[in-house]
Amino acid sequence: MGSGGVGKSTLTIQYVQGVFVEKYDPTIEESYRKMVEVDGISMLLEILDTAGTESFTAMRDLYMKNGHGFLLVYSVVAQSTYLDLQLVWEQISRVKDCVDFPAVVVGNKCDLANRVVSAEQGEELAARCNARFLETSAKTAMNVEEVFQTICRLVLTTSWVPPKKKREFRGGCSLL
Repeated sequence: MGSGGVGKSTLTIQYVQGVFVEKYDPTIEESYRKMVEVDGISMLLEILDTAGTESFTAMRDLYMKNGHGFLLVYSVVAQSTYLDLQLVWEQISRVKDCVDFPAVVVGNKCDLANRVVSAEQGEELAARCNARFLETSAKTAMNVEEVFQTICRLVLTTSWVPPKKKREFRGGCSLL
């Protein structure tokens, strides 16, 4: 998850298909599946590539509620995308009703020379979000595999369980 234009789609396509897509149409929602092995455990990874634009924030709660792990992506060349991630994390926390869920803060586009967000800032954000941190380049494939392996490990090893819903009384009767 993250702002539009940070490279969520290009990271996902680089991971799933092994190619870098220079021009990509903005995503509304794309779903990808990939069979992976993490620490000797085979699993089917389902990746939901979400919209980064404000137009689609209504769908975000559903993504957040059902998601097992989250890549929180910003662009190292756009300060505003970094600042937006704290709000995304807070929204996930609200929807999941907890502050400790599997997440990796990802500083993408680190191959570009005009960096405005330092690695130290990314690490600080990850610490505030109880998350891991990695920098990536979808273009050069740097750390792309590692990011997805890391989130898979966190999901596999976490003790996070969604909070149970309170049962609502809907009326009716029981006959014995």
